[in-house]
Amino acid sequence: MNIVFTALLTFFVLCGQANSVEVAKKPNVLFIAIDDLNDWIGCLGGHPQTKTPNMDRLAASGVLFTNAYCAGASCNPSRAAIMSGLAPYRSGLYDNMQKLREVQPQAELLPRYFSNNGYWSAGSGKILHYVIDPPSWDDYYPAKEGDNPFPKTFEPPNRPINLPRAGPWQYSETDWAALDVTDEQYGGDWLVTKWIDEQLQRKHDKPFFLACGIYRPHEPWFVPKKYFEPFPLESIQPGPGYKADDVEDLPPAGQKLARNRYFAHIQIQNQWKQGIQAYLASIYYADAMLGRVLDALERSPHKDNTIVVLWSDHGWHLGEKEHWQKFSAWRICARVPLIIRVPKGAPGLPDGTVAGSICKQPVGLVDLYPTLTDLCGLPDKANNTGNKLTPLLRDPATPWKHAAVTHLNHPESFALSTERWRYIHYQGGDEELYDIQTDPYEWNNLAPKAEHSAQLAEMRSLVPKNMAPIHETEPGISTFKPEAELTFIPISNVSPPFTKPTTKQVTVLFSNSRQKPIHLVRLDANGERHEERVLAGASRGLIHTFSGQTFLIVDDSGKNLGHVVVGEKPASLRIE
Repeated sequence: MNIVFTALLTFFVLCGQANSVEVAKKPNVLFIAIDDLNDWIGCLGGHPQTKTPNMDRLAASGVLFTNAYCAGASCNPSRAAIMSGLAPYRSGLYDNMQKLREVQPQAELLPRYFSNNGYWSAGSGKILHYVIDPPSWDDYYPAKEGDNPFPKTFEPPNRPINLPRAGPWQYSETDWAALDVTDEQYGGDWLVTKWIDEQLQRKHDKPFFLACGIYRPHEPWFVPKKYFEPFPLESIQPGPGYKADDVEDLPPAGQKLARNRYFAHIQIQNQWKQGIQAYLASIYYADAMLGRVLDALERSPHKDNTIVVLWSDHGWHLGEKEHWQKFSAWRICARVPLIIRVPKGAPGLPDGTVAGSICKQPVGLVDLYPTLTDLCGLPDKANNTGNKLTPLLRDPATPWKHAAVTHLNHPESFALSTERWRYIHYQGGDEELYDIQTDPYEWNNLAPKAEHSAQLAEMRSLVPKNMAPIHETEPGISTFKPEAELTFIPISNVSPPFTKPTTKQVTVLFSNSRQKPIHLVRLDANGERHEERVLAGASRGLIHTFSGQTFLIVDDSGKNLGHVVVGEKPASLRIE
């Protein structure tokens, strides 16, 4: 009996040891996000003046995807797609104003899936859109309980510094300056990368999924002045994708999207070169922070057993198509840096990646979820939208039948990318077609030309079927069509007018682009205040009111930000 017991005990001990060895063989994952970065990195050739030595060295050690695309042309839908594994056309999350957990309350995000399969998952900085989603992580910096992914960052006083505000439509963070501070005094991404360094240096009893969110070059473009110095203002030139008359062949929907007010305002203020300089400086700073992380990995005991992934959530216009910011389907916004390095011994790719490989196939960031689970030998997650990139990591020239989809903020507005062609479709039916083999900057819209009708038809055939409608927490928002934009009057010495009541009913869509709540306060004919509604940060809502109604816009502390008077047409107002 004792002999049998001893044999069984030995068997179970050996099994446990075998399982421990098996767990130890699982590779770690270092998951690095860089915010609002277009192709202005050296290895992608996006701007001749850019300085990105650390991104370039990472690309030289792994696989660089030169035809990678985000799932959404703004932070929230792009990051939600990456972390949930569901593209917007399957989840219904298309817009920055939607809330991840309102649209996908049961989604098992990437770090939680890894934790549920034997990993320790932790992160720092911006990975999701201005939230941490505490249940998805084992640890976070700043502390996940606060659900705020941003550590303390130096905030210069007396803003704006260089770009005056043109109105309430202008994002308050659209500004730039060289700061007389050190990296450590600046905080922000320096603190994020410091925490990541600390996690890399210590031993772990489980394989880890470690996410690092570098916030620059997201606005505001405030970074220490040493990062401005390599870019003298007199030497600054536009990106190679800029062409002065580039919108003339666009359909009406494309022209409307292209000519936003930011670029015109920046030109009027004679700040175009300064803006480009500040974006280049912010990229250089982000690259330096990446260098801190890569150096930390090299010093760590995990350097030979860690998959490294670098991505950006979407690109950025700096005058291309007469546009500034994001929110477009053109390549300067939809195409993103993507680099993956896999060590030897990974279950899904035992030979690892070949250093310096380049893949030109069209891939999407939504492909990262199934790719990482495959590389790490984890079970497939059943409802992932994306495709495993493992065959391309093994051989970048592998035939690839998939197209990449990038959405704007509506199911019918999107771009479709293949290896050679890009197709853009707008809500209402307007279309664009580009041959990026001969026209990489999309200067020549081929959609109206009869000789390209067959290619246009082929691209239409690749559009995903049965796209999910926009998930709404408030019915009517997605179908509401404003006919006017209300004029926001910032707070001044002039008192807001009392309401002059009428009987004409009007609907107004209020959008709060701020990250903190705002209060919509109705002012009656006697000047009395009545709180109508609270709009959470990054949210929107419909108000059914009357022409002549005055609303005060008040922040969460009770400070009056300004007011607006409702006109006679269905209207919208965005509070930045």
